[in-house]
Amino acid sequence: MNTAAPPLDPDAVWGRVLRIQRKLHRWATENRLRRFDDLFNLVCDPATLLAAWGRVRGNKGARTAGVDGRTVSKIEGGQGVDVYLDELRALLKSGEFQPVPVRERLIPKRNGKMRRLGIPTVADRVVQAALKIVLEPIFEADFEPCSYGFRPNRRAHDAIAEIHYFATRRYEWVLEGDIEACFDEIDHTALMGRVRQRVGDKRVLRLIKAFLKAGILSEDQVAGDTRTGTPQGGILSPLLANVALSVLDEHFARLWQTTSRCTSARAWHRHRGGATFKLIRYADDFVVMINGSRHHAEELKTEVSAVLDTVGLRLSQAQTTIAHIDEGFDFLSFRVQRHRKRGTDEQYVYTYPSKPSMQAVLRKVKAISRQGVENSLDDLLKQLNWLLKGWANYFRHSAAKASLNYLGYYTWHRVWRGFAESTAEFLGNSSNAAIKAIRSVRPGGPSRTGCSCSTRRRWRLSATDSGEHTSRTRGARRRNRPPDNRRSVSWRAGCPANGHVRFGGRPEETGWSKGQYRVSGRPYYWDGEGQLRWREGTALPPTSLRFDSPYDTDAHYCVKRDVEWSGYRVHRVM
Repeated sequence: MNTAAPPLDPDAVWGRVLRIQRKLHRWATENRLRRFDDLFNLVCDPATLLAAWGRVRGNKGARTAGVDGRTVSKIEGGQGVDVYLDELRALLKSGEFQPVPVRERLIPKRNGKMRRLGIPTVADRVVQAALKIVLEPIFEADFEPCSYGFRPNRRAHDAIAEIHYFATRRYEWVLEGDIEACFDEIDHTALMGRVRQRVGDKRVLRLIKAFLKAGILSEDQVAGDTRTGTPQGGILSPLLANVALSVLDEHFARLWQTTSRCTSARAWHRHRGGATFKLIRYADDFVVMINGSRHHAEELKTEVSAVLDTVGLRLSQAQTTIAHIDEGFDFLSFRVQRHRKRGTDEQYVYTYPSKPSMQAVLRKVKAISRQGVENSLDDLLKQLNWLLKGWANYFRHSAAKASLNYLGYYTWHRVWRGFAESTAEFLGNSSNAAIKAIRSVRPGGPSRTGCSCSTRRRWRLSATDSGEHTSRTRGARRRNRPPDNRRSVSWRAGCPANGHVRFGGRPEETGWSKGQYRVSGRPYYWDGEGQLRWREGTALPPTSLRFDSPYDTDAHYCVKRDVEWSGYRVHRVM
């Protein structure tokens, strides 16, 4: 293949890389037994290295340094990207490039154990990204369609949709498999054997093996060898893990072709007492849908263990479970379970957020809301926007109405509590007294002081003068009343084109029922003399206020902090 130097235009570079990938994928698809011998020149190609640099720079870990202490920003501000890539290419061509140990970081897992994360240097990341650009289209031609993790144009929702499809077609028993320390225990000999089936270039094989044997530098600055596994955190590790775990995909593909290639074959196999299986895998997490009995699931568990043993992996006996679809199971943060539809006698398979994922997002909301007293309201709402938008978009295609409603209620409660505490700090009162004063107002009628508060439109607490705001839901008038499905929350940050993350209704509507009991979101009232007062009867300092006429019946007012958090002012909302 011609590897002439490409132009420096980034669009032309990506176009050239895409053409290379398409050729490699077409050749690998046309001949399933072909071994590619001349791949090292493609790895060292300037276009490939520049594209790899772009991927490394765009990752979130670009600000994290390896054992050499260099980050992407330091390289860009120092010697420059062009000089850096030229030197890296020269090292690769001369054979002097040698990967260095990865920096270890231990991350706590949900079950109490620790996950080892390896952080390579920027140079190792760029070379790994270049290897992935060249090798991925070749191995994609061999991967089975039952694999969804770390593959282009595939995502977790595709795996959940596949599970839902088979669960509604009599695949009622589920083997939920958990591979123990998958990235840490993959056998290097078995992995390199599977790589050699497609790659014949010895220089590329030597480079891959060097990354596997690079070693790890622990947090105690103790160097260790990596005799098994692929360092979790490297760009090339997910691809190598899929290559190793494809042995499980191929096993179930052969089993499907033998016993379940057509409808009549599956019916005849089940008539003779057999069962049909379907594997759905996302990286090292997988489930096997079984159209049979629990006895078949028990036998399959032993069979899966034998297949994984060929690549040095083993099933976790404690976390590998067998469940019926009526009992339900958790997979990729979703809960998949069959229920009776409300109001009918029919059974349907539902997918909704699992309990651990719900608890995790609530903990994050609580942690962010606790920063409200120290940080600005603007930063607080932006952090909540990022969290709620990502979580809601991930579960938007599931039956998550109740979960999203409760998340909105909980978020509103936490932010409102933080606002009440900051209000009490400003007024010199306790937070509980401030909350009681805020909740003591009934909108739409005479208050304790005789004034009337209009609730024809929403009251909004503004964050900054830039127009960012958050629309707050009213709590129930009765203190012990649980939240219902009619209550909604919307958070908005940035320009109006950013849109709302809503849990019901259209973007410009509140989604509230007019007959619902509500309390005002205002901890103040206008007295008969036109003075703005808090419910405790304390007037705000005039120097911290700017407001229009309170007798303008076509406008609403709300109090907001100024940017410096030094006081409050009235904000007019039409």
